[in-house]
Amino acid sequence: MSPSSNALRKDDERDPSVLNWLKEQPRQKGEASFFWYDPQFQSEAVKVLPGEYFVDHEEILIMTTLGSCIAACLWDSKARVGGLNHFMLPDGGGNGPDSGRYGTYAMEVLINEMMKRGASRATLEAKVFGGGQVIAGMDTLNVGERNTRFVLDYLKAERIPVLSQDVLDIYPRKVCFFPLTGKAMVKRLAPTRAAELLARERVAAQIALPVGRLGGTVDLF
Repeated sequence: MSPSSNALRKDDERDPSVLNWLKEQPRQKGEASFFWYDPQFQSEAVKVLPGEYFVDHEEILIMTTLGSCIAACLWDSKARVGGLNHFMLPDGGGNGPDSGRYGTYAMEVLINEMMKRGASRATLEAKVFGGGQVIAGMDTLNVGERNTRFVLDYLKAERIPVLSQDVLDIYPRKVCFFPLTGKAMVKRLAPTRAAELLARERVAAQIALPVGRLGGTVDLF
C-alpha cells in the first residue's frame, strides 16, 4: 500500500493520504472500491459488495456481509497475498457485467488476480463463509446450500485446501479478512438482520449440514 507502508495506526494518527490514494487508484471490473478507516481494527478497510472481489498484499482489512451468499478467502503463505470474493449463485452470467455474482466466474477472477500478485495455485489456501438459510421457509430454493456445495467442490477440484469454514445454518455473517497474514474473523449476526441482507442480495442480483468448524486463524469477534 502506498504512500505509507504502515496501514495500522491509531484513529487520531492515521494519514488521510492513504485513503485518498486507495480511492484514486484505477479499478478492474468487479473490484471493490468502497474504502474507509475502521476504528475497531485501527486499519484502512475496503467493503466487498455482492459480485465484487478484492486482492492485496498490504495491511488492509477486507470486509463483507453475507446471507445466502458465499465469500471465499484465499491466501498464499509464500507470496503473502490474499483476496476475498462475494458471489450469489453457483453459475451463470457468462462474462457479462454482472458475472461476478456467479461462483464460477468469481472464483476464476479471484485466483487469476492473486496470481498476478505473485501467488501460485500450488500454495493457495482457502477459508469459506456464508451460505446461510437466513429466511425461514426459503429452504425450497436451497440457495445457501447450493452455493456452499459449489465452492467446496470447486476448491476440491482445484486442489486448494480449505483450512476452515463457517457455512450454512440460519445466520447472516460479517467477515473480516487480512490479506497480508491470511487471518480471517467471522461474526454471526442476529437472524433479525436476515430480511435486510436478503433484500440487499436480491437488489444486487436483480433476480442440513452442521456448521463448519472454526479453526486455524479464524476467530469470532
